[in-house]
Amino acid sequence: MTKFRSESLTLNTDTKIPFIGFGTYLIPSDEAAAAVRTAIDVGYRHIDTAEFYHNEESVGEGIRAALKDISLSREDIFVTTKLWPGNPEWDMPAKTQEQTLVAARASLARLGLDYVDLYLIHSPHGGAERLGQWKALLELRNSKKARAIGVSNYNIAHLEEIRNAGLPMPDANQIELHPWSQKTELIAYMRAHQIAPIAYSSLAPLSTWRTAPDHHSAKTGEMRETDTTLTRIAVKHGVSEAQLLLRWGMQNGYPVLPKSTKRERMISNFDLDGFSLDEADMAEIRGLDRGDGLAWTGGDPTRAV
Repeated sequence: MTKFRSESLTLNTDTKIPFIGFGTYLIPSDEAAAAVRTAIDVGYRHIDTAEFYHNEESVGEGIRAALKDISLSREDIFVTTKLWPGNPEWDMPAKTQEQTLVAARASLARLGLDYVDLYLIHSPHGGAERLGQWKALLELRNSKKARAIGVSNYNIAHLEEIRNAGLPMPDANQIELHPWSQKTELIAYMRAHQIAPIAYSSLAPLSTWRTAPDHHSAKTGEMRETDTTLTRIAVKHGVSEAQLLLRWGMQNGYPVLPKSTKRERMISNFDLDGFSLDEADMAEIRGLDRGDGLAWTGGDPTRAV
C-alpha cells in the first residue's frame, strides 16, 4: 500500500511535489498564518496559495513561524503560488511577459521567500499574452526563482499552443479533479507529454462543499445530495467521504490540496495511509464522471479563450 504521507511525485529532474498539500483558497488573510502554521505542525509539507487569493503575505508568515517553531528548514516545505494572468472579460488587462516577471517578484516578496517550488499561471485568460507569460515562467525557472513551473485550468488547446510554439511544456497543470469531473482525455494528453496533474476541489462531491457565504461554485442544490456510491465505499473502508475522495485522487497519481482551518479536520484529511481502494472501487467510481467541473466560476476553462 502506498504511504502517501511520505511519497512525492516527480515534476522535473530537480523537483518532487508531496502528494498531500494544504490548500489556502478562501482562507482569509487574517486566518491564513495560523492555519498554515497548524497545517505544517500536523505534518503537511506542501502549501498552495496564489496572487488571486490575497493571502500570500499571511501564508508566508505562517510558513516562517512553522520553520522556527518546529525546527524545519526552507527545503522541508514545498511552496506553490500562482500568477494572476489578468482577464480582459473582467476589465483586467492580461499581463505582459515583463509584467509577469514583476508579479512573480511581488509574490516572492509577499511570501518572504527567495524562491518558490512551483509557480503556475492561474488560468488561460491571458489570451494573446499567454505565450509571453509562459516565456516569463521559463525565465523564472532558469533563474532558480521557481524550481518548477506550470499552468492551471489549461485544456488541451492551451497546452498545444505552447507545444506548437516550440517551447518547453509545463511541469504541471493544476485542474479540478474528482469523481464527478475526471477529465480523462486531458489527463491522457498530459501523461503523454509528461505534465503532472495536480488536483484541486477534490472534495466537490461532498454535500458540505462550498456551502459558506461567498464560497461560489456551479453546484446546484440538487447536486449537493450526497452520492450514495461514495457513501457506501467510504463505509466499506471505515473512512470519511473526504478521506475516500482524497485517496481516490492520489491513487490516480494526483497530488491533492485539501483545505480546512480546523486542526481536527486537517489531521483527518492527512490521515490517508490506513486504507486503499481496490480495483472494484476504482472501477465503480470511474462510472460517476459527469464531465463538467463545479469550482470554476471565472469562465469555462474547457474552451480556448
